[in-house]
Amino acid sequence: MKIGLAQINPTIGDIEANTQLMRVYVQNAKERGCELLVFPELSICGYPPMDLLYQKGFVQACEHSLNNLVKEVHGIAVICGCPTLNTEGIGRPFRNSAMLFHDGTVRGAVCKTLMPNYDVFDEARYFEPAGSTAPLLFKGLRIGLTICEDIWNDADFFQHRMYGTDPLEQLAGASPHIYINIAASPFDYTKPEFRIRLLNHLARKYSRPFLYVNQVGGQDSLVFDGGSMAVSPDGGISCHAGEFREGLVCVELNPNENRLIPSPDSNIRYTPMHTDEAIFKALVLSLQDYTARCGFKRVVIGLSGGIDSALTAAIAAHALEPQNVLGVLMPSEFTSKESIEDALALADNLGIETITLPIETVFSEYKKTLAPVFERGQKGLEEENLQARIRGALLMAISNRLGHMVLATGNKTELAVGYCTLYGDLVGGYALLSDLPKMRVYSVARHVNTLEGPWEKGRLKNAHVIPERIFTKAPTAELRPNQTDQDDLPPYDVLDAILEEYIEKQASIEEIVAKGFDLTTVKRIITMLHRSEYKRRQAPFGPKISGKAFGYGRRFPVTHNYLY
Repeated sequence: MKIGLAQINPTIGDIEANTQLMRVYVQNAKERGCELLVFPELSICGYPPMDLLYQKGFVQACEHSLNNLVKEVHGIAVICGCPTLNTEGIGRPFRNSAMLFHDGTVRGAVCKTLMPNYDVFDEARYFEPAGSTAPLLFKGLRIGLTICEDIWNDADFFQHRMYGTDPLEQLAGASPHIYINIAASPFDYTKPEFRIRLLNHLARKYSRPFLYVNQVGGQDSLVFDGGSMAVSPDGGISCHAGEFREGLVCVELNPNENRLIPSPDSNIRYTPMHTDEAIFKALVLSLQDYTARCGFKRVVIGLSGGIDSALTAAIAAHALEPQNVLGVLMPSEFTSKESIEDALALADNLGIETITLPIETVFSEYKKTLAPVFERGQKGLEEENLQARIRGALLMAISNRLGHMVLATGNKTELAVGYCTLYGDLVGGYALLSDLPKMRVYSVARHVNTLEGPWEKGRLKNAHVIPERIFTKAPTAELRPNQTDQDDLPPYDVLDAILEEYIEKQASIEEIVAKGFDLTTVKRIITMLHRSEYKRRQAPFGPKISGKAFGYGRRFPVTHNYLY
């Protein structure tokens, strides 16, 4: 039996467009001789639909589109995900369901059993779990169909199990010929390799082929990398759909011999990506989908001559084409000649348009207006913050006039310790680097300099797109004379390492210090982290690429007294 894995990029809530996309894939799979085609989790409505599920008529509209698709499809069987109403009169109002249909008729359905309710997941808010599960039958084939989280609870693989039941164990009792998991599993840079290890383990444990179909695309702060694959009973990957792109791959199943045969038209082998390559592709895809789905064709970026704005501009030029990126230089009396040169060289290398709007006059007028106030109290950060806010106001004015979306350029390290200005450098519609620590910004930028891009290589004045001096000079906000970031912060390699231990690994202070970090420094950083929560609540969100990003996957009170 030839089976197709449809790795698609649905748009949340665009039910008709998603269904039409599925029709295209059904026709393609039929032309390639597939007898069964598998789509991802909740592919009718896109994932995660969140509180759209509660909008009257939303789930009914999904079911209506699914029913129309069922009636239309003949000559091939299809598995796809769809939200459905819970009609039992008790429990959550909806089900996260998967349907198997063929020749105009639904042949079977399953509901998701395990409801993730951690990090970015909130499914227990909406969906009633299935009480049990059993294989579906198609042409004598017993299919062990599960939905995403249902395979993430194996007692032999996970040290700590989140749930008291394992749907795969239930299915194994009925001896399926094949296991299929449809998923909407978000990307982080550790996830692709982890998924492969999990599927390899499960295929070998149950001695059956495993098919895994994941969605792809950017949805708000989530990026879905795809990575759909067919895994043989020995744990080997028979075919792989790749990452960060849509596509259809096929595999031949021989149930009598319990093996998968790579289809000649899909002989695609898995090639692991370097971490920086995967992050870059995730950021490109997230920006492409976010701007398109918000109705923006162009973006505007404040170019400082530093590494953060350089990487943001390079990603934008790659994602949207250089002609759709505008760079704005906003020099002050503290801006160095080198910063201006580096910003202009970067823009020229990328082939993006720039405009220069000096802020000295505006800054001077602000200080004159505020003179009665500035005569009172002691001097603090108000003049530095004023410069950042002037720049933010200029960028938003450009956005309003030209219709460009502002890209914030701040990184995760700055957001963590509050080294950023509300209504200043935090303004923007999307914060591309908000989950990249400073040192990772440098390494991804180095990766950019290895790429062929949409920029014209013949125009390069430097050896690489991002000029070398941007990498080697000391990071600085240039808001006061001779300022560098390290005047106010520990070295970035130390700062990033401590933040990773505390945020992503959730280590205690004692555990962090035991790894060789200074106690006073650790306490200072953690204090800054918690006291900056109010800033992050008001900052633009961006794509999640780590195990724990700022945003709705990390929920801390703004006001609390538990610092250590």
